[in-house]
Amino acid sequence: MTDRSPTDHDWNVLESATEYETGWYTGGYDRVKLPDGREKQYYWAELPAAVVIVAVVDDPPSLGLPAPESPGEGSPPDDARSVVMVEQFRPTIRELCYELPAGIVEDGESYAEAGARELEEEVGIVADSVELLEDFWCSTGVLRHPRGIVWAEGFEPGERKLDGSEFLNVRTVPVEDALTVARSDPANDATIEGLLLADADGLL
Repeated sequence: MTDRSPTDHDWNVLESATEYETGWYTGGYDRVKLPDGREKQYYWAELPAAVVIVAVVDDPPSLGLPAPESPGEGSPPDDARSVVMVEQFRPTIRELCYELPAGIVEDGESYAEAGARELEEEVGIVADSVELLEDFWCSTGVLRHPRGIVWAEGFEPGERKLDGSEFLNVRTVPVEDALTVARSDPANDATIEGLLLADADGLL
């Protein structure tokens, strides 16, 4: 992902100011000269890059994962080809969410490396192969926040290691039900994006 210089377009940045730092994100504004000559302040929040992992397993219990759950009638077979998800409470929206595993990209890591690490830490499985499907900017009207979606495959049991503030329940959902689950309230962007990209690439 390449940063463009303000001189590449008619929106000249006259001033860039950081107003606060939280340890989690930085907030500030750019004072910009518009193409018609007026000036305006655009506020932003800058967050570290994040990775979202799409992992599909053929037999969840064989990896120590819970059996797949389906929103429809009847129970799917334990060895149903399933998307790995995590269930966690999101205090920001005060909702319990089903999401794809995800986390912050640490210094020096690629999206693939971060995805492999986060998958083992959050879910407890090790991927033989992780590849980047897409990287992009999120919520560009207010955020400076890059995100990468990765595809993981070839699994064996690993060691789960949650951060002190992480309280996650691992879930598995049959592939054919995954988008339905992702689109159910409270839906979130990263999970829908990850599944749609994997589906578009013929991976689901």
